[in-house]
Amino acid sequence: MWFRLLGLLAVAGLLPGCASATRGWTEQIAVSSTPSGAVATVAGNGEPIECVTPCAVTVRRNSDITITMEKPGYETEIVTLTKEIAATGAAGFAGNLLLGGVPGMAVDAASGAALEHKPNPVIVTMRPRGAAPAGPAPRKPKPPRQAPSEQVPQT
Repeated sequence: MWFRLLGLLAVAGLLPGCASATRGWTEQIAVSSTPSGAVATVAGNGEPIECVTPCAVTVRRNSDITITMEKPGYETEIVTLTKEIAATGAAGFAGNLLLGGVPGMAVDAASGAALEHKPNPVIVTMRPRGAAPAGPAPRKPKPPRQAPSEQVPQT
């Protein structure tokens, strides 16, 4: 029995991180635009990657990703992705406590295996050049109201 336990612990110490084993070090990012046909340049993953929307690119989970979208006649749009700990990544990272120990946690932390990029998919509505920005027009603030005791009677 002791030999089995020691053997299991020895093998567990050699395993890579649990999130690395279950989720991998890369993920697919889907990119689309309205209208389609925009050139999306994905930076932050080594050499920039270009694709024409709709498309998908593979990036490392620990990369800081920025996507620039360009289309003739439209404003350039830039989307910066954030990294968050995924629920399944957190479970894999926590699995290191049982199987991978400190080495597994170090592998998962260095590889970003527990992370995922947001937003995914990246969906951008391109704005025609010279068009007003989307959203309501700014409102002029109203002057502050005076309390009834501060009002001056008109004569």
